[in-house]
Amino acid sequence: MAMLNIPFYLTLMIGPVVPIPAPKIVMDALSGVTVTNNTQGPSGFQLEFTLSTHSLLHTLFVVTSGTAPLLRVLIIATVNGFPHVMMDGVTTKHQISGGQGGQATLTVTGEDLTKVMDLIKLNGVPYPAMPAEVRVLTILAKYAMYGIIPSPIPSLFPDIPIPIDRIPVQEGTDLAYIRQLAEEVGYVFYVDPGPIPGTSLAYWGPEIKFGLPQPGLNVDMNGYTNVDSMSFSYDTASYSMPIVFIQEKTTRVPIPIPIPNINPLQPPLGLIPPIPTNVTVLEDTARLSPMQAIMKGLAASARTGDVVSASGSLDVVRYGWVLKSRQLVGVRGAGVAFDGFYFVKSVTSTIKRGEFKQNFELTRNAIVSNTPVVLP
Repeated sequence: MAMLNIPFYLTLMIGPVVPIPAPKIVMDALSGVTVTNNTQGPSGFQLEFTLSTHSLLHTLFVVTSGTAPLLRVLIIATVNGFPHVMMDGVTTKHQISGGQGGQATLTVTGEDLTKVMDLIKLNGVPYPAMPAEVRVLTILAKYAMYGIIPSPIPSLFPDIPIPIDRIPVQEGTDLAYIRQLAEEVGYVFYVDPGPIPGTSLAYWGPEIKFGLPQPGLNVDMNGYTNVDSMSFSYDTASYSMPIVFIQEKTTRVPIPIPIPNINPLQPPLGLIPPIPTNVTVLEDTARLSPMQAIMKGLAASARTGDVVSASGSLDVVRYGWVLKSRQLVGVRGAGVAFDGFYFVKSVTSTIKRGEFKQNFELTRNAIVSNTPVVLP
């Protein structure tokens, strides 16, 4: 653990499976940390160490990664006395650069814990008489040693195959199969680190865009401004209405059904929703049950429905909190069209000695705030 600057400090833990606090020689050489948390695709991190060309630190990392290929890294930022688990992942790459003046830079790159699920293909593993959520729970149970806590949400319309009819078998890695099962029912899958260091929540379920918001982002509010920069855009060109096909049992004729962007788990975050400019035909839905096809259509509609986006940067010391992805945040001072609540799509945190910056991307599915006050 190394103090960076009050009111925040950084904790770095490293180990093969159970990470332990990094020794002083490692923390003294640490010059920068970058953590990227995405809602789409894997999240990742980079650790930069400035060290002497005669240092054994880079050799230690390489040798350790050779004997334990999945070197686990836990990054915790404590802001105003509250710990935030920024990343729980494994290293994937080591790179040495520089070397002039007796100094070199060691860059350690890694991904979140979904990486450990994407290493070995297990084609043909059977899951007889198991609905999708039970298969997900069974697969995730083997990663308990990493502190991963499974949290599968049962699908609204479970498909329990009869063994004499068919037995589902896995194709690809555990991660690929879990994501395939999620896509079939319109769900998402991700591993969210924390809130207790050393544990992570493996969520398999519908994407949820409501809940308690994070501290608000203030734009152009003089002394109350807590962001360095922020820009907004409104683009409806990519918004489309999906059309799913439901097969009539008697005649086997596929019936097209348009799916509007109406989802109780992703309510409108503004007063004026967009109008679809095109349609997308989901042809593979005819083989699904009617409700499964509708769930997949709702997920497809939500992916293109976020027509309002915002991007910016902030100083965590001024903001007083660590902005996190997959949660809501309010915006003030941006004008009538863009004030209100947003869903945090991605956050990239950059930590150096005495400095903690974040770049962020926000999205929502309508313009004009639907709430008169943004709290907190």
